[in-house]
Amino acid sequence: MGIVKFFDTTLRDGEQTPGVNLSAREKLEIARQLARLKVDVIEAGFPITSVGDFEAVKAIAEKVEGPVIAALARANKADIDRAWEAVKYSKRPRIHTFIATSPIHMQCKLKKSPEEVLKTAREAVAYAKSLCDDVEFSAEDATRSDPDFLCTVFGAAVEAGATVINIPDTVGYTTPEEFRRLLRYVKEHTPGICSVELSVHCHNDLGLAVANSLAAIEEGVTQIECTVNGIGERAGNTSLEEVAMALYVRRDQYAKTFQLDTTQIYKSSKLVSALTGISVQPNKAVVGMNAFAHQSGIHQDGVLKERTTYEIMNPQVVGVPSNRLVLGKVSGRHAFREKLREMGYEPSEAEVEKLFREFKLLCDRKKEVHDEDLQALLENELRSVPEEIKLEYFHVTSGNNTVPTATIRISQAGRYLQEAASGDGPIDALFNAIDRATGFNCHLIEYSLKAVTSGKDALGEVSLKLQFQDRSYTGRGISTDVIEASVRAYMNALNRLLMDTPGLVIGSEAV
Repeated sequence: MGIVKFFDTTLRDGEQTPGVNLSAREKLEIARQLARLKVDVIEAGFPITSVGDFEAVKAIAEKVEGPVIAALARANKADIDRAWEAVKYSKRPRIHTFIATSPIHMQCKLKKSPEEVLKTAREAVAYAKSLCDDVEFSAEDATRSDPDFLCTVFGAAVEAGATVINIPDTVGYTTPEEFRRLLRYVKEHTPGICSVELSVHCHNDLGLAVANSLAAIEEGVTQIECTVNGIGERAGNTSLEEVAMALYVRRDQYAKTFQLDTTQIYKSSKLVSALTGISVQPNKAVVGMNAFAHQSGIHQDGVLKERTTYEIMNPQVVGVPSNRLVLGKVSGRHAFREKLREMGYEPSEAEVEKLFREFKLLCDRKKEVHDEDLQALLENELRSVPEEIKLEYFHVTSGNNTVPTATIRISQAGRYLQEAASGDGPIDALFNAIDRATGFNCHLIEYSLKAVTSGKDALGEVSLKLQFQDRSYTGRGISTDVIEASVRAYMNALNRLLMDTPGLVIGSEAV
């Protein structure tokens, strides 16, 4: 059986998802989880783009062991130097350089002739090779490139020292059979191609990223570039979890192995979702909330008699608990701690105590606490940022014949600030009161509310995004009261702002 390697670009292409802005700390946390997932390569970022991204890639190279740590660079000396400065601290560094090869990109974007592109690619790979033994070369928009020119560029890259040749479907244009033909042509007409690793990077604009990647595997490609939850530019990238489980479940079809620890898939998905602020759709394959749920009576009857009647995957294989321990207000710490362990978490005693208090408060508001409620509590508490400013209390007056008004009291390092404001509704009034108290005047650019579970006492989860000056900050809050969840999400985003801006003081007068 052949081996397929997983090149994870969640921290580079995934972060290019519109609206996603990960801090260095968050990128490092995701990288550590990717290492636990045992991906083969982590593309940690694009160091030339900003000082922050450079520092994040450098921190990952220094602190994350196991996978190859790659950094992206355009085909020029400045980009390659910056990439090398960031990844050279890794025990297994890689420079990933690229240039576009399709006629439309060369003519309209690069303003270069094919001869100039060929020369640039050759020189870039040779220079990267002089710094780093492991060099990957990508031909951007390969699937819309002339196949003969593509082979010429790849041959030059191999001759210059590339160890990995990547064939991207940059705009998600190709189809499985068409991709197969291109891959065969490249393998047959590129000098030296058999001496390097062959990789593909597929986008999902037509919903074919996973299908194209699996077709590539059947054509002998040994590296798949993908992201957790399939996030990325436009419609996203190849979904890591979908390719992995297709190879696992259909071993009879693909006859391939990989080193991923599939039991870490669900935790990886939840972490990426929490830190990027991008919710996973309920019917998402493998990691969606409904992936292992059964509502139809016929389905339930079948699954109870024999799980495989309606489940082609054991949920535990991807890290989803297969059975539920129902917890309520009479449950003790021991049962609560065991439930957390069953869900794959090992919090400290202090974290257990904090979570247990929140759990008990939730039990007073809900008749039954579900696994999804506990998962939401865990994410909210264990993934939270330090609370530099704290919510002391809030009060809202609203009605169909009343102007909504709100009073808020918050604190920072022993200082207390209280303000009142009106708004278009109770939540708007509260946000206005917080802005008056802090003096930040943030702009709310995104707001979403969803129920974690069903029923009138469902736990509400609010995700939002604030813009402050030229930066944006995500926030998340949960409560059975959607107004309280909204306030908590707003405060969470403000604490991210303060963490990003040390020394910033709220308000002007202590109350």
